[in-house]
Amino acid sequence: MLASCMMTSCIEDEAPNAECDITAVSVHADNALTLFFNSADTMQHVASTDSVITFTIRTDSDSRLTALAPLLTLTEGATVTPASGTAHDFTKGPAYYTVTSEDRMWTRRYRIDFRTVGISGDEDFENTELEPAEQKYYIWHNTLTNGAQGNNWATGNAGFRLSMGTAGPEEYPTAPMDDGYEGKAVKLVTRDTGPFGVMAGKRIAAGNLFLGRFDMQTALIAPRKATAFGVPYDHEPEEMTLWYRYEPGRQWQDSTGTIHADRTDSAAVYAVLYRNHDDAGNSITLDGDNVKTSRYIVAMADMGYVRPTAAWTEVTIPFKYYTTPDQTLLYNRGYSLAIVFSSSSEGDKFCGAIGSTLCVDRLRITAK
Repeated sequence: MLASCMMTSCIEDEAPNAECDITAVSVHADNALTLFFNSADTMQHVASTDSVITFTIRTDSDSRLTALAPLLTLTEGATVTPASGTAHDFTKGPAYYTVTSEDRMWTRRYRIDFRTVGISGDEDFENTELEPAEQKYYIWHNTLTNGAQGNNWATGNAGFRLSMGTAGPEEYPTAPMDDGYEGKAVKLVTRDTGPFGVMAGKRIAAGNLFLGRFDMQTALIAPRKATAFGVPYDHEPEEMTLWYRYEPGRQWQDSTGTIHADRTDSAAVYAVLYRNHDDAGNSITLDGDNVKTSRYIVAMADMGYVRPTAAWTEVTIPFKYYTTPDQTLLYNRGYSLAIVFSSSSEGDKFCGAIGSTLCVDRLRITAK
């Protein structure tokens, strides 16, 4: 009921039928498995915070991209230019779409692309910019295997905006810092969410950064499911190395705001390799409820206790394998890699210490 009230409150500030979102994209292709790795990959649901939609395809498939016609599902009453189902030659670059709300007052621009490259696993966190639509908070671009910039890093900053809309970009839980180990770094801070957070029972917002995507609409109803962890990965990771600094906040509190003097906050630093389709071919994405417990997990690298340190400190975390990866599945990108950083390890439960600060730089994944 509380979530419904919050959603109603947000909508009342807008004109009726003001939504202008793409909610899903599907692609029809003859012999789809010659283009995609799995039949389920022809369809993508689009989070409300996403404006870049990327399909991952097999190598040597450029000839299949010359006349693809994405089918777009829009919010009620919205229109799109070019029209849904318009053919585009994706060998010449991405397609751009402008969605207009039913009341004609609002527009939103999207980009749809098809790529054969994957993530490199090496990050220096230099590629950051203000979120293009409203310039309220920062987003990060990851490095792809061809050296280009991807859009696979996500944060919960969009959720913090609901409670602290007047905050400056540097006051959000996840923001860049200039004095990293080398150049820029990412700074994660557990923040107070103010009166709105008290009303919603979400008094803190931990700084987080992860491979995957964040779904703002889901966050209002089921916060732990709003974090969709992982992107396709076709190697066997052996270890994760990074440089970090960490300082826990002074007072650890639970989700009711009760201070526990015997508790000290801790950060979260881990990576998970998991199967991204079940035996029936259905797509699987881990979330906050099962990212460490799913039966589809193949390997994990978990730092565990994150020792506080004011100096930049290097740490190497080996991957522990629970099953042997299937080489055919690896080739077909049947596994996904999730990398997760959080300034409060129980921040997904809205427990932690305001002011806890985790800084991360120079991430490296060593893989076979």
